[in-house]
Amino acid sequence: MIVLSLPSIIELLPSRIDTPGLMPDNVGMVQEELGEVLRYASQFLAELPERRVRWTDGAEELRAAMGGPLPQGPQPSAEVIRKLIKAADAGIVGTTSPRYFGFVIGGNTPSSLAADWLTSLWDQNAGLFVGGPAASVVEEIAGKWLVDMLGLPSHSSFGLVTGGQMANFTGLAAARHHVLAQAGWDVQTRGLQGAPVVRVIAGAERHSTIDRSLRFLGLGTETLRLVEADEQGRMRVDHLAAALEEYDGPTIVCAQAGNVNTGSFDPLRQICEISRRQNAWIHVDGAIGLWVAASEELRHLTDGLELADSWATDAHKWLNVPYDSGIVFCAHPESHQAAMGVRAAYLIHSDTNERDQMDWNPEFSRRARGFALYAAMQALGRSGIVEIVERCCACARRFEECLSAAPQVEVLNKVVLNQVLVRFLAPNGDHDGRTRAVVKGVQDEGTCWLSGSEWHGMGVMRISVSNWQTTTDDVVRSVEAILRVAGSSSPAANPESD
Repeated sequence: MIVLSLPSIIELLPSRIDTPGLMPDNVGMVQEELGEVLRYASQFLAELPERRVRWTDGAEELRAAMGGPLPQGPQPSAEVIRKLIKAADAGIVGTTSPRYFGFVIGGNTPSSLAADWLTSLWDQNAGLFVGGPAASVVEEIAGKWLVDMLGLPSHSSFGLVTGGQMANFTGLAAARHHVLAQAGWDVQTRGLQGAPVVRVIAGAERHSTIDRSLRFLGLGTETLRLVEADEQGRMRVDHLAAALEEYDGPTIVCAQAGNVNTGSFDPLRQICEISRRQNAWIHVDGAIGLWVAASEELRHLTDGLELADSWATDAHKWLNVPYDSGIVFCAHPESHQAAMGVRAAYLIHSDTNERDQMDWNPEFSRRARGFALYAAMQALGRSGIVEIVERCCACARRFEECLSAAPQVEVLNKVVLNQVLVRFLAPNGDHDGRTRAVVKGVQDEGTCWLSGSEWHGMGVMRISVSNWQTTTDDVVRSVEAILRVAGSSSPAANPESD
């Protein structure tokens, strides 16, 4: 038997473990790579106001530029970054442009962009306090600021998630736990087999993330009891009252603050008061509209918001924080934590004075999203956040004024938020066809980018104003481009059209 002492073992080890091509000069390499990124970022931001909003290269061109076999060995990192920039740039959508009006996508403010770079530099795992105390505390502070600014109950818990989908999921997970616990069923240990039926009531024009959340939660979309909406997509309270009377078991009501097409708000106070009488949990999907609660001018739209039990929103919309940044709030912290929290012997959990982020969201390991959120709010302040929200809404109203005054153009919704639905009329009656042609033409033209949708069986152009840089000048320039394209796509302007 051979017995080796510790010194003899050490002598057997190689004096150096080589990593050829990987770490000859770590600091110098990083400086060169970050220098490449900084030069490109400076140029990109300088050109952004005039940059074509739509991409120029499609999938095939991008595959050709970025594809090929995986290299057999390490490549010079700075060269990799230079090649990536060159290959990817033509496939980058100008989502941070002041004239990007697609879906509901904000940009990124200077402070949030810089803080997001720091987030990558620090690379904290924002799951436990011990994994990054600063990441935990900055999230705690930003969350409390949001609870106060939005007028939610001061004891509300919160969690930072990827976006509105997971914010709705987390809020509804807390709701599922709560209503089943009230019925004497512990869903965390017993699951759903044999559990009382949970009925979910939502408006007919709810966002699709509600349905998807129900699938994720094992409740299924057949549990949905849909309530008729009015002409602007708002849940009809009289129909809600009737739906609540149909069942006396565990019930969740999903209301909406900001319809994804019209921007309209469900009558939150009435919904909460009626639902509370039936002991139902009220969840508010406020991915778009929750932010108007900070504005004295627009706060009336969210009247009764504070009476709900959970709320979901996105910071990468109107707060203009880089992707991804969703937020969930809950008026029942014990149910929130019970639905999300986890314990394991190898984890180092904090005491009651410190925040373990994994107690409040469905992720274990995740990016420290709180730094960018904190920086954006600190730099803007309450008044700066309100100014962005109110200016975007004013720009949406300007779109309405300009487009509705044009011939053969209709604005279909009452513009109360940042959403504008536009329809282009065709002399031959194919309004859907002409509207879709105008949407595609505007996208291809590149001055601005907006998306199409279908609303009440009609093809529509959907304009969503969410960027912190958008001004009335951007609106006027975009309207000119839209009407120019609409004129060229009109059957009267194209004799070959049917």
